[in-house]
Amino acid sequence: MQKSLRYNEGHALYLAFLARKEGTKRGFLSKRAAEASRWHEKWFALYQNVLFYFEGEQSGRPAGMYLLEGCSCERAPAPPRTGAGPAGARDALDKQYYFTVLFGHEGQKPLELRCEEEQAGKEWMEAIHQASYADILIEREVLMQKYIHLVQIVETEKIAANQLRHQLEDQDTEIERLKSEIVALNKTKERMRPYHSHQEDEDPDIKKIKKVQSFMRGWLCRRKWKSIVQDYICSPHAESMRKRNQIVFAMVEAESEYVHQLYILVNGFLRPLRMAASSKKPPIRHDDVSSIFLNSETIMFLHEIFHQGLKARLANWPTLILADLFDILLPMLNIYQEFVRNHQYSLQVLANCKQNRDFDKLLKQYEANPACEGRMLETFLTYPMFQIPRYIITLHELLAHTPHEHVERKSLEFAKSKLEELSRVMHDEVSDTENIRKNLAIERMIVEGCDILLDTSQTFIRQGSLIQVPSVERGKLSKVRLGSLSLKKEGERQCFLFTKHFLICTRSSGGKLHLLKTGGVLSLVECTLIEEPDAGDDDSKGSGHMFGHLDFKIVVEPPDASSFTVVLLAPSRQEKAAWMSDISQCVDNIRCNGLMTIVFEENSKVTVPHMIKSDARLHKDDTDICFSKTLNSCKVPQIRYASVERLLERLTDLRFLSIDFLNTFLHTYRIFTTATVVLAKLTDIYKRPFTSIPVRSLELFFATSQNNREHLVDGKSPRLCRKFSSPPPLAMSRTSSPVRARKLSLTSSLNARIGALDLTTSSSSSSPTATHSPAASPPPHPAVLDSAAADRVADSAELSPCRSPSTPRHLRYRQPGGQVADSPHCSVSPASAFAIATAAAGHGSPPGFNNTERTCDKEFIIRRTATNRVLNVLRHWVSKHAQDFELNNELKMNVLNLLEEVLRDPDLLPQERKATANILRALSQDDQDDIHLKLEDIIQMTDCPKAECFETLSAMELAEQITLLDHIVFRSIPYEEFLGQGWMKLDKNERTPYIMKTSQHFNEMSNLVASQIMNYADVSSRANAIEKWVAVADICRCLHNYNGVLEITSALNRSAIYRLKKTWAKVSKQTKALMEKLQKTVSSEGRFKNLRETLKNCNPPAVPYLGMYLTDLAFIEEGTPNFTEEGLVNFSKMRMISHIIREIRQFQQTAYRIDQQPKVIQYLLDKALIIDEDTLYELSLKIEPRLPA
Repeated sequence: MQKSLRYNEGHALYLAFLARKEGTKRGFLSKRAAEASRWHEKWFALYQNVLFYFEGEQSGRPAGMYLLEGCSCERAPAPPRTGAGPAGARDALDKQYYFTVLFGHEGQKPLELRCEEEQAGKEWMEAIHQASYADILIEREVLMQKYIHLVQIVETEKIAANQLRHQLEDQDTEIERLKSEIVALNKTKERMRPYHSHQEDEDPDIKKIKKVQSFMRGWLCRRKWKSIVQDYICSPHAESMRKRNQIVFAMVEAESEYVHQLYILVNGFLRPLRMAASSKKPPIRHDDVSSIFLNSETIMFLHEIFHQGLKARLANWPTLILADLFDILLPMLNIYQEFVRNHQYSLQVLANCKQNRDFDKLLKQYEANPACEGRMLETFLTYPMFQIPRYIITLHELLAHTPHEHVERKSLEFAKSKLEELSRVMHDEVSDTENIRKNLAIERMIVEGCDILLDTSQTFIRQGSLIQVPSVERGKLSKVRLGSLSLKKEGERQCFLFTKHFLICTRSSGGKLHLLKTGGVLSLVECTLIEEPDAGDDDSKGSGHMFGHLDFKIVVEPPDASSFTVVLLAPSRQEKAAWMSDISQCVDNIRCNGLMTIVFEENSKVTVPHMIKSDARLHKDDTDICFSKTLNSCKVPQIRYASVERLLERLTDLRFLSIDFLNTFLHTYRIFTTATVVLAKLTDIYKRPFTSIPVRSLELFFATSQNNREHLVDGKSPRLCRKFSSPPPLAMSRTSSPVRARKLSLTSSLNARIGALDLTTSSSSSSPTATHSPAASPPPHPAVLDSAAADRVADSAELSPCRSPSTPRHLRYRQPGGQVADSPHCSVSPASAFAIATAAAGHGSPPGFNNTERTCDKEFIIRRTATNRVLNVLRHWVSKHAQDFELNNELKMNVLNLLEEVLRDPDLLPQERKATANILRALSQDDQDDIHLKLEDIIQMTDCPKAECFETLSAMELAEQITLLDHIVFRSIPYEEFLGQGWMKLDKNERTPYIMKTSQHFNEMSNLVASQIMNYADVSSRANAIEKWVAVADICRCLHNYNGVLEITSALNRSAIYRLKKTWAKVSKQTKALMEKLQKTVSSEGRFKNLRETLKNCNPPAVPYLGMYLTDLAFIEEGTPNFTEEGLVNFSKMRMISHIIREIRQFQQTAYRIDQQPKVIQYLLDKALIIDEDTLYELSLKIEPRLPA
């Protein structure tokens, strides 16, 4: 029986209310007062074991209460009447029913009651008796006595069993003793029989000695075996076996869960949808069902068989042999390839089917099945995607605890290697189709469509928002101001960069994209990028000051139309540098490949594709490299594993340049090498360019015709050492086939009328069918080049030598003095023509090496390309990875020394000199980045004298400033912090300070939201605050600040806020529906499936949730090692990490155009408003106390 209880007034009032409404017995009774002769009529209500009495039936507050547990109720006689009264009154008192309630607590007076009728009194007594739990207490006492009796019996039985056990042990010992005595006696008799056949039995003392000896031998043997067993239990082998068994048990449990998930997928979705597709009004077609659930049923049957085999193996525990099960499973796992390849398409088909209301309603009905546990169909379709990696991780752990001499060690290693091979194939197929899916997603966003995105060789590079400056005739910029609202609004463009094209789109009010009618699709083959305005161009000078040097030009020279210029403005210098680097890299990639194609086709018996195919080092696996089946943008197999030397060789291979490889290498090189090694390789390529092409490729390159072999006698060349920097590649002819166009442009005939050599004429001006006469040797004296005066683009090229590598369209070869060559055709080789063209671009022949020597120099083009490669890599490195040089002063000085050495080259061309100077200027800038300046400004803004309060701030102001703060904190994270899972280490604050700062900012903003809501005492104010914060979250969603959405929704889902039922009851239905929509967008279900899809379809600026990317990086880091067992770099892993980092940096580089409001920011950063978690929950309990159970 309970001795005491804690009294809570609110609880008592609540029980009194329930007693009035639902009490087991209610009515009027007379209660005897303290004075023995007085009775007071009260209204009593009995609820469970508590008796309440009220002043009247309508009273809301009880006058008193009694706890009836353990009490007793008895009939009481009528009290004696001391006073004389009327006879009728005395008869009425005699007829009344009296009873007394006796309490078990000491010092508590009994409760004397009476009622008018005997039947009512008996009912009250029965009800009070039941409420006293007297029967239960009696039964409890009886059961307790029985329990004590049974415990005594058990103890007695234990003692008896122990005694019997000792007796048995004694008897066993006696039996063993007797056996040993019998054996000893028999042996003694056998020995003594020939000699003492008549001798009496053995002496008893000897028997006793033998008995003691036998006992000691047995004791020593048992002790030895016990020590052996204990040593094995504590040995590493036993510990390894225990861990191995635990891994097997966990694998069986995981397999059971996976089979259950597949069972729900097939029986809860696939089969019902098949039946629905066969109905009279099918909500879905059979083809769509097959597309969504491809191979799902087969996968379920396969894993059911595998699971049954695992359970059968467990029946033979502790002997666990699993290798044969994997041998059976492996040949059938190829069905996963089709499932993985079809996965993205199945989700797209499912999304399209959901547009049908009938199907969507039916699907929600299936998903409401309790077996689904609130999971959607997309979640179940995602489970098979992770099964193969899960098997690989399990086998890896199993092998770690399997001895090398174990019977199934080799079989498990074979199964692991086969699963890894299958996983690589699946990854290659997913990677190969991911780019196509990205292109198709962009193509669907464009209303008019875009056919070029259907080309599988198009690789997406970046996207973002730029401002296009309007222009007038002759390419002169109109005088507009950067701060003009009309320019920002009307000139804003959504730009998409691919490896071969540049798309410029406008966005309508509905969010749809429309390609510009003129200049919407720019072919990079026809483009020339002007990075900085020329110093001699007055208009460029004006535009540079006008736009703060944020503008850059793209000169487009289409073959069938007049050239035009596109001027674009970037939001910041950092973003301008990123756009410039990527565009120039794409242009250089196209032209470098085209230039090498020209050279090899004209100087060798083989073409570039044949040369690459014949070079086994580019596609055949070796001890130091392994390739995948996927081709990069240069149609060369991607590297899966490679040594550091082979990766550096690919970085400096002059025959091709993959942008994806360059980005991956620069993002992740610090994992497997150092910046000093990379710079040393670039320096070596600059000084000795012929080391960049393997020997086999050089042999193919120099396998020229007889009339050119005389220059390579004895395999030596007078210019094998570094003497000239390589010039920019040639501009390409504007034809549909880049390779053919470049060949035609360099083999076009001389103009018979003016005796000029047109190096880059379009295909329309050259005759492919013309017959060329035998070529004459070029003149021995220096040649002079000038450009056609009528060509506006050529004039522009001469005025602005700072363009990205290109050559004027029309370059004509003339003899000195204007004398025209006699022969209408000339056998000038492409390398010689290139040397002549670059000499003219350099405004004269460089000293020390005349044009006559250049005429037949086949190595010259290699040197040119080598310098281009070094400058391109350095430009990409410096512009996109500036923090490498900020943190490593020695590296910075070495790069400066290399660039200064390039500038000291007397033969350096203006284009190369300009590019080198730009890199030097970017590297020598001492001012800090805009990010750090803005962060300092934000910190200073918190010192404002007066901050706004929550009530005076609008939802728009809060959302904009939250977005601004989130993006500033997000873009301050350097990309090297994403390497090595530093945020999960013990020294995470030192290794990843900016990631930890981002996490801290997220928590502080979430705490601010929760604290602001809890600061209000009344329900209506809290409900209004919740509605306002939900509106802020919705505006953040419109601003693409999904981190801010998650900050607010996570605050509203905290237990201190979520439990406020009365507050949420005041929140409108529209707000609750909006919050549910926001939560669905940022839900972590399916590895943030909805958030990923949203980010894929939105344009920067945006603030994603950083935790999503950290989860991806952790999964990659834990699932695959950095190096193989042979010590090769796992470059496939580096590529996956680089893709994630590139996506993060894409959102980091595009800034918001939001004005800073110091008072709002001060409110958001005011830590004094934040309440800690424990205090929040205590405040929540104070506002709305817990309801009794």
